[in-house]
Amino acid sequence: MTDPQVAQALSAALAAFAQRHRDLPAVLRRHFAVVAHGRRGVDELSEQRELLIGAYFTHEYAVEAAALCNPSMVPHPDQAGLAAGQIRFLMSVRVIGEGHLSGIGFRTGVAGPGGQLVFDEPSATLVTGTSRPPVYDRGQISATLAGLDVDEETVDLLLRGLPDRFDAEELRRATGALHPHLLARRAGQRAVEMVSAVSATNYDLTFAADTAIGERLLWPNSPTESHGMEDARFVRFTDHDGSVRYCATYTAYDGERIAPQVLMTEDFRTFYVRQLTGSAASDKGMALFPRPVGGRYLALSRWDRETTSLASSDDGYFWRRGPVLHAPGRGWELVKVGNCGSPVETDRGWLVLTHGVGVMRTYAIGALLLDLDDPARVLAALPEPLLVPDGSERDGYVPNVVYSCGALRHGDTLTIPYGASDATIRVAQVHLPALLDRLCAAPPEPEDGIRGLEPRP
Repeated sequence: MTDPQVAQALSAALAAFAQRHRDLPAVLRRHFAVVAHGRRGVDELSEQRELLIGAYFTHEYAVEAAALCNPSMVPHPDQAGLAAGQIRFLMSVRVIGEGHLSGIGFRTGVAGPGGQLVFDEPSATLVTGTSRPPVYDRGQISATLAGLDVDEETVDLLLRGLPDRFDAEELRRATGALHPHLLARRAGQRAVEMVSAVSATNYDLTFAADTAIGERLLWPNSPTESHGMEDARFVRFTDHDGSVRYCATYTAYDGERIAPQVLMTEDFRTFYVRQLTGSAASDKGMALFPRPVGGRYLALSRWDRETTSLASSDDGYFWRRGPVLHAPGRGWELVKVGNCGSPVETDRGWLVLTHGVGVMRTYAIGALLLDLDDPARVLAALPEPLLVPDGSERDGYVPNVVYSCGALRHGDTLTIPYGASDATIRVAQVHLPALLDRLCAAPPEPEDGIRGLEPRP
C-alpha cells in the first residue's frame, strides 16, 4: 500500500471504531507489537503503518452475545457518600460470547434502605488489563505438581535449585541449569513443561487507575483458562489478622479439562490469580467461607460432582476433603446438588444457598443452615425450593435454570442475584429472619440423605 492509501485506510478505521473503544490507537499499538515481535525491518515502519497493521490483526468480540449468567454480589470496596441505610454493591457476572468463550464482568449499584435496589448503567467500553508473571511460591508449585503424573526426580532437581519464592527469570535460569541428560529423556522434558505450565497458571493482572470497575473485564490469560473463566463466587474475606480482601473461586477451562482457581484483590484494580490444589479442589463449584473457622480456611466443595461437602485448608491453596453436608434426596434435587455461593453468616448459623437439579434438568435454589462453630453440623435444610424458574425464565441459552453464585446480606434483607436460563440477570429479595424461621421449622433431613456420611474414598 502507498503512504496515501495507508493514511486513508487508517483514518477510515479510526473514524468507524474509535468511539467504540477506550484509546483505540493504544490497542492497535499493542497488537502490532505482538505480530511484529522478532521480525526484521519493522523499525523502519511509520507510525501510521504500525497502527494499520495492528488494525488488520484486531477484531471486536461481543463478550455477552451468547449468554449472561452466574452473578455474585458483594459489598463494594468504596462505601463513601451514601445515605443512611444504603450499601454500595459490586456484582460479578459471567459473560459468554462467540464459541462459548467466557470471562468475568462487573456491575455496580446501591442497595437500601430496605429492599430498594438501583443498578448503575453498564459501561459502554471494556478493558482487559495488563497481566504479568507473579513471584512464585515453591511450596505451592510443588503441591500442584504432586497430584500430576510427572517425573518426580526432574521436578525435585528443578525446584531444589530455586528459592522459596522466585520469579520467571529465576525459573528460566534453573531450567537452563538442568543436566542435558535429564532433558534428553521424554519424562524429563515433560516434567519441565509441566513446571512451566503450572507456573503460567499463576499471574497478576492490573487495570489502569482511570478505569471504572464496570469497565474492567477479566479475560482468559493462562493456559488453564484459555477457553473460559466460569462461575466466579466472590466473597468479602476477613483473614486471621483482621485484614480484608475479596476472593473468588472460579472454574478455569482449557477446552478439555477444568481447574479450580482463585482470584484475590483488595480494590478490584489489581488481581492475583492462583491455582487451587488438593483432593477437594477437583471439580466446579468451590465457595469460600468469609472468614476462618476454628483456625482453618473452609470452603464448600463438590469434588464428587454430585454432593456438597466441606473442605479445609491451612494456606488457602491446598484443600483437603471433609464430610459430606448435603446429597441428592428430594425430587427437585435428585440429579445433583451444589452451592449458590459462599455461606452467609447469621446469628443462627451459616446460611448456604444451594442449587439442585431435578426432572428435565430443571435447576432450583434451596437453602441449608450450618452450625457457626462446627459447620460440619447441618442444622436444617429446606424441604422445598426457595426459588424455581417461572414461565418467563425457562427459555434461554441454557433453559429451565435459576442459578446464583453469591447473595448479599444487608441488614435483614438477603438479595439474591440469579441468572435466568443464562439469558438475563434477575434479583430476588428475602426477609432473612423469615427464611431462618422457615429453615429451623423444617423437618429433619431424610435418613438416606446426608448426615454422618464420610467422604467417598
